[in-house]
Amino acid sequence: MRTLRSQTWFGGTGINAFIRRSDMKYGGLPDDMFDGRPVIGICNTFSEMTPCNGHLRELAEHVKAGVLEAGGLPLEFPVFSCSETNLRPTAMLFRNLASMDVEESIRGNPMDGVVLLTGCDKTTPSLLMGAASCDLPTIVVSGGTKLNGKYNGADIGSGTDVWKFSEDVRAGVMNLEAFMQAEDGMSRSAGHCNTMGTASTMASMVEALGVALPTNAAWPAVDARRARLARMSGRRIVAMVHEDQRLSQVLTAEAFANAIRVNGAIGGSTNAVVHLLAIAGRIGVPLGLDDWDRLGQDVPTIVDLMPSGRYLMEDFCYAGGLPVVMKEIADLLHLGLRTVSGRTVGEIVAEAGLVDGTVIRPRSRPLAASGGIAVLRGNLAPHGAVIKPSAATPALMRHRGRAVVFHSIEDYHARIDDDALEIDATSVMVLQNCGPRGYPGMPEVGNMALPKKLLAAGVRDMVRISDARMSGTAFGTAVLHVAPEAAAGGPLALVQDGDMIELDVDARRLHLDVPDEELACRRTAWRSPEATMTGGYESLYIAHVQQADRGADLDFLVGCRGTTVLRECH
Repeated sequence: MRTLRSQTWFGGTGINAFIRRSDMKYGGLPDDMFDGRPVIGICNTFSEMTPCNGHLRELAEHVKAGVLEAGGLPLEFPVFSCSETNLRPTAMLFRNLASMDVEESIRGNPMDGVVLLTGCDKTTPSLLMGAASCDLPTIVVSGGTKLNGKYNGADIGSGTDVWKFSEDVRAGVMNLEAFMQAEDGMSRSAGHCNTMGTASTMASMVEALGVALPTNAAWPAVDARRARLARMSGRRIVAMVHEDQRLSQVLTAEAFANAIRVNGAIGGSTNAVVHLLAIAGRIGVPLGLDDWDRLGQDVPTIVDLMPSGRYLMEDFCYAGGLPVVMKEIADLLHLGLRTVSGRTVGEIVAEAGLVDGTVIRPRSRPLAASGGIAVLRGNLAPHGAVIKPSAATPALMRHRGRAVVFHSIEDYHARIDDDALEIDATSVMVLQNCGPRGYPGMPEVGNMALPKKLLAAGVRDMVRISDARMSGTAFGTAVLHVAPEAAAGGPLALVQDGDMIELDVDARRLHLDVPDEELACRRTAWRSPEATMTGGYESLYIAHVQQADRGADLDFLVGCRGTTVLRECH
């Protein structure tokens, strides 16, 4: 019989085992809790600074109950929690830091398996990245979404309607009083964003990857079935330890292919690109931007959710959630893959309900015929850039326009509403120095708000290009993740006002119409922007962060290092 990892901490009669068991008994644990039963770490991103995860303390209790019922010993531990709304300068700067916290906590502590409690955008990838570098039996439990927002007799969605209302206020078609009233009705319960933003996308991705139980993505945070799923996950992780079902057995190349195709079907966030690339890099699965384009290009978007569509995650839940979506595109998926549930993808989707035809559409009537993330290349993005066609304006998918360049986000804010700014609806807005190194942290500023004077004239979308990201709740014709970024000396740094830029999404082309000789001349005059901070984590990040096309992970964190610790602590 296999000796569990935790027994190298708690087993035997030596002094170290004595010290550890004695210390752990402070909480009333009886002797038989150390008799060789699986120790399950519950990795919790609860924080009152992270509103989306503010209920995870209670959810952890349901996981613990399940672990105990299955004969395991649950031990909860906290890790760094990345709040998308509260954390400055951007939560993405700290995704990799959080993953380091997770990895070292798992490796250095006596656990045989781990349950990852996630919610807000970066907590899902950071926890899965850290766990992937350890490769223990692992299961994810997402915190669930908010209930539908309500305002003026209609449903409103987190993020998506914020962007819309903000534009309406700036255009003069919504007054400030109404804007403030909408604020009160947007977040009616615990949970993360109720649109198909990054949080809901990543909850869907872990389910599609097979590292969460079926229906993980859809149940609202306050639904009793979310608590039930947490309890069942607690039971299941104990079985996974006995089966030695490690994360690397689930996170295979075929599982990532499934997730990419599901992302297209749900109209998922562009942020899933950098996160899945980083997770794949940790577990050792080769995955690149071209895989995103190849696998997702012909997948129709069949989920009618904001920001691409009309409905919200609560509606998605009642329509059957992700298993129904996966059943509708089953012929595109690897159905034989075994998931953390103990069942295969095929067995799960076979039990799914029917397409309701409204929130989840049949493939014969998609929201977008080709809903996957499009990967663009050209002399403006030699290593790639991404765009989400399902959230963009079809008429702008092929466009040629004059560049209006903003050298930083501060430059953008200072000039965007200046009446003297030479910009019209055909212009291409270009934002530089907002990539992984340049901000630093690659913030969600790529969906730049349009100038007031154009909003007042009825313009609601323009082509926007940057090395930044965009909120998964946002919409518009935004070309994102341009690599190499401007701060790394990529061609984006060389764009000047008046340059002509050509976008052709069907051809996957992003071209700066400037002669090579002129670009070479500009490069000799280019200087790298100065760092905003010296010392500390930020300096470490800038020195080691990879570009967006490689997942923006730190170079020294890539790969699986396992859980072996050779030396004792006493």
